[in-house]
Amino acid sequence: MFSSNSAAEPENTQKVAVVHSVRVWLEQTMTWLYTLVANQPDHLKNHVICNRTKNTDQFPFDDVLCLAQDKPFWTFLNAKSWKIRHWRHGRRLDGLVKQAEAQVLHSHFGNHGWENMEAAKRLGVKHVVTFYGYDASRLPQNEPVWRERYAELFASADLFLAEGPFFGQHLTRLGCPPEKVKVQHLGVDLEKIQFQTRSWQPGKPLKVLIAGSFVEKKGMPYAIEALGRIKERVELDITIIGDDNGQERSQQEKSKILAAISDSGLESQVRLLGYQPYSVLIAEARKNHVFLSPSVTASDGDSEGGAPVTIIEMAASGMPVVSTFHCDIPEVIEDGKTGLLAQERDVEGLADKLNWLCDNPDRWAAMGTAARKHTEAEFDSIGQSKRLAAIYHELARN
Repeated sequence: MFSSNSAAEPENTQKVAVVHSVRVWLEQTMTWLYTLVANQPDHLKNHVICNRTKNTDQFPFDDVLCLAQDKPFWTFLNAKSWKIRHWRHGRRLDGLVKQAEAQVLHSHFGNHGWENMEAAKRLGVKHVVTFYGYDASRLPQNEPVWRERYAELFASADLFLAEGPFFGQHLTRLGCPPEKVKVQHLGVDLEKIQFQTRSWQPGKPLKVLIAGSFVEKKGMPYAIEALGRIKERVELDITIIGDDNGQERSQQEKSKILAAISDSGLESQVRLLGYQPYSVLIAEARKNHVFLSPSVTASDGDSEGGAPVTIIEMAASGMPVVSTFHCDIPEVIEDGKTGLLAQERDVEGLADKLNWLCDNPDRWAAMGTAARKHTEAEFDSIGQSKRLAAIYHELARN
């Protein structure tokens, strides 16, 4: 139906300049975007334009133009009016694209791509848009105006990237022409993820890691309830990395997570670490036995844009992963081979998968090795960066 993520490297090394447009550079939960931009081959020149910056100590990048660096007068007006902020962003985008002599504008998130649509037309550059989740699921369901806006975007932009075939098909159902959709896996930096097979001895605590923003689509209450169902047969040591993001619906989800911990009688077995830098996530991964990440389609339609990158990273580390048949997670986790999958919201099914791991610790090493090989083949940041570079070069030539 649409192109896969396979692509040859560019036939030549002619420089191509790409401007990446994103609202915030960069949230702690968006390590994958830093990996994508920072690991591009030398024959690409990457620039970033954003509305504001965060965590720049964790995500250093030389060429970032930030709208928040405006003079106080413009900062005041930007805060007062979306239209002024949008107009200023467009003008700054014009200037950066012209200064960089960029051939490609890459908008990250579909709604941001729509905001950049007129600028791309005005500048005459190729426009690539990547959808990542809520932009193609929750927005169109809850705000019908986005279906109309996306119809305009699908007609205007040159190419749309999806993390996997499931989400690619979702874009076509929204009205995107199939020939404009290409699967481009997100890559993870395998040099930073040490592989080690996990082992566990019955009678010892089972160390379980859960990580992600406290939003409904992460399915954390189901994870906790499933752990509550196995606590009588195995001592548990549970670590949760993440927190609410300040939005009301995320704060409500945090309340549900805390209630699930209490209702399951797991207060003494759970450590809540809040948001942590990537280095802490990887360090915690090395200490734990199992990664539990049962994503679901939220009640407001929100879903993963493919597979959570933490699932890819944990699979690459050799840790057994228990997740769900959701979006493109089966692209990463093949049930019974590279990890274990249950149906969405199936607490009993999740508990069964955890029990299987407890019953079969001798199978963990083979599962971890298979998962590492799969991530090396399909989700290595170097290989994925080369494939993305080939996409940019092909667009620039046409």
